Order: sequence, then structure tokens, then C-alpha cells
Amino acid sequence: MSHVSKASLLLAVAAFAVPAGAQLKQGEKPTEEQVATGEAPAQKISEAETVYRGLSGNMVPRRWSKAAAEELLAYIERSDEEGLDPAEYGPERLRAALAKRDQAAIDTAATDAFLKLSAALALGTVPIDARIGWHMKDPDLEGAQQFALMEQAIQENSVRRSLDSLLPTHLQYGELKGVLANAKDSATRDKARVNLERWRWLPRELGPRYVIVNVPAYTAALVENGHVVARHRAVVGSVKTPTPQLSAVATGVIFNPWWEVPKSIEPEVRGKKGYVTVKTPEGGVRYRQPPGPTNALGRMKVVMPNNYAIYLHDTPSKATFQRDFRAASHGCIRTHNALDFARVLLGNPEWDQAKIAETIKGGKTIMAKTTVATPVYIAYFTAAAAKDGAGIVPYADVYGRDGKALASIKGGSKTSLASAAQ
Repeated sequence: MSHVSKASLLLAVAAFAVPAGAQLKQGEKPTEEQVATGEAPAQKISEAETVYRGLSGNMVPRRWSKAAAEELLAYIERSDEEGLDPAEYGPERLRAALAKRDQAAIDTAATDAFLKLSAALALGTVPIDARIGWHMKDPDLEGAQQFALMEQAIQENSVRRSLDSLLPTHLQYGELKGVLANAKDSATRDKARVNLERWRWLPRELGPRYVIVNVPAYTAALVENGHVVARHRAVVGSVKTPTPQLSAVATGVIFNPWWEVPKSIEPEVRGKKGYVTVKTPEGGVRYRQPPGPTNALGRMKVVMPNNYAIYLHDTPSKATFQRDFRAASHGCIRTHNALDFARVLLGNPEWDQAKIAETIKGGKTIMAKTTVATPVYIAYFTAAAAKDGAGIVPYADVYGRDGKALASIKGGSKTSLASAAQ
């Protein structure tokens, strides 16, 4: 049996060649000093990393049967249907090995191709540094799962089914594939390829109930069981203060919220009436804006903790929703008809329109919990497939991100292992 290629092994080693990985034994807890100095993560080491720490130069795949290798080759040759470049996955190398009936060469070529292709299908091909502003962790495939999937595909002769199981399940992914297949002009094909890739950056399944914000479309939608039950216009971050792409979980809505003014915005409010100053432990001050009709958050904000303090909220500046270009906020998502959005998001008959109106009138800051914790995805799609196969609906690339992503797609994948792709 042959070894996995040196290139794949080096990627595996490089992915985890950090001081903590070199100094800590499997299962060993890092010291406080190692955590404090950045040598080790505070959280438990992932299963995938534990697997890779045990890798050595004699790592070998299971023997590839002729049928499984041929099925893999056929999948590679049609991977352009997913917006990928088949040449990136070594079809000539695998085809030559099969023609020569060289088992060692088949094992190496097929293993390398499966690793690279499975990572691309599950996680995308564009490296993180080219996904500008994208901060979502895609949980669909880790290294240990990837090797297990490959072995299962070989044992059960189910290569096609195994690789298909990694594709996004969202209806838009399949419809964009249709656009790609039928498009005659290169611009439409490029739009489809870039946005197929972005769907691969998201979790394969978004859940039975979720909110998705599409920044270029200036929309926020609540989806239940595959159906949009509420779609609202949105104002997103300006070009100078772009909205980051992230995921969070909405657990409630605050009515009559206070606005905790971010440091970056303090110069805009300093000295103005209507703000409360609060002393900080460092001896400085921070600013808060009380609830009311002029509060920057309007009458509600969604509770959705994340590392970037981005959330959906109301606004007193309603006129902006009537503009076509709505990239005008400091990063948060201003939501049109926000109280209606809050009512549907809460999903609680107790919080009907009358109670929400009464709460707003009372002026007291109150948090209402959602009936179901609801994932929120703030994404960046510059195109959608039109209904009934009627082509594509393009959106303005408001932050100018398509070019770099497309260049990276056309330049080829830089990773072969799932854990190195994130």
C-alpha cells in the first residue's frame, strides 16, 4: 500500500505546527501561563487536532478499489457543475494510474484527490484571507470526519453519495447550479461561481428556523421550514464601516433599549444633549443614550451575542429604507418595520402587536425571550437565482469583494485537508 503524498502530509503537519501543539502531549491541559502568552488555546483541543498530532510519515489510506477510483474520477470530471475547476483535483494523474493499473499510484492519486475535493465541496476553495470580512466557522467537515468519510466511501463503494452528502442543502445552491449550467455569458457564470462558493462557506444546513441577512440585497429574512415567513428591508454598514459576515443566535428582543455608544462613535456624540455619561474603571467616561423616539436603536434591538457587537435593530431614521443604496450604518443592521419583525421572531402569542405597542408606550426597557433560539446568519451574496429558472438576480457588490474571491477560485485551491481550510 502506498503512502499519502508528501504534499498532503506537509499540509497536515503545517496546519498544527504551533508551539502549543509541539509542547503539549495528547489530552494534556495547558497551564495558565501558556494560555496567557498565547501558546495554547483555553478551550479543549479538538478531536481533529488530536488525530493530526498522531500523524507520521507512514500514514496510509485504505486500498482503493478500481471501481471506487473510477467513480471518484467521474465525479472530478463533472465538478465544474459545482463551480469548481476539475483540473485542480488531479484527474490526469488518477486517470494515468488507472490506465497503468498501478495500485500504489492509484492509492496516492485517489487519496489526494478525495481529500482536496471533499474539503472544497464542504468548506469552499477560497482561503480565509481572501474571504474579506467573513467570520463564520463552518462545522461541516473536520479532519477526522474527512478521513472517516473517505474510508467509508472506499469500503461501501459510495464515492458519489459520500461527496454529494457534503453539498449545501439550501434551495438557492441547487438553483444557482442551474444558472451556471445554462448561462451563456462569462459574467453570469462568474457571478454564479462566486456565490456557489459562498454557500459552501455556510453550514450545509441552516436549521429549521433561522434569520438570514444578505448585505448586498439589503434584506433580512426569517425562514421557517424552508419558507420565508418575513422579509424586511435593511440598512447595512457603509463602505467605510462594513458589516462583518458572522453567525449568532437570537434569544430575545429588547424593547425601549438603551444605546451603549461604541468607542468608535463617541466623537460623534460627545457634547451633544440626550446622552448619559458613565465613569469607567480606568477613570474615563463612556456614553449611553436613554430609550425614546430619538434613540439610535429605535424601539427594539435583537439579542444575539457575538464578538463584533453586531445586531438587528430599529431606527428613528425611516427615510433611508426608501433608498436603493442602503449601505449607511456603522455596521449593525437597521431593520424596516422592526416591531413587526420582532413579533414574528419572538414567535410567542403573548407578544402580539397590542402588547408590543403597550410596552413601547410604557417606555420601560423590557426584554422578551424568543420561543425558540434562532440562528442568525449575516451573509454576503451578490446574486440569487430567479424564480422558475428565469436566470439570475444580481446585487451590487457593495464592498467590492467579488473580484478577490473569483481570482482565488480561478487561481486554484490552496488546501487539501478540511482542518487546514478554516
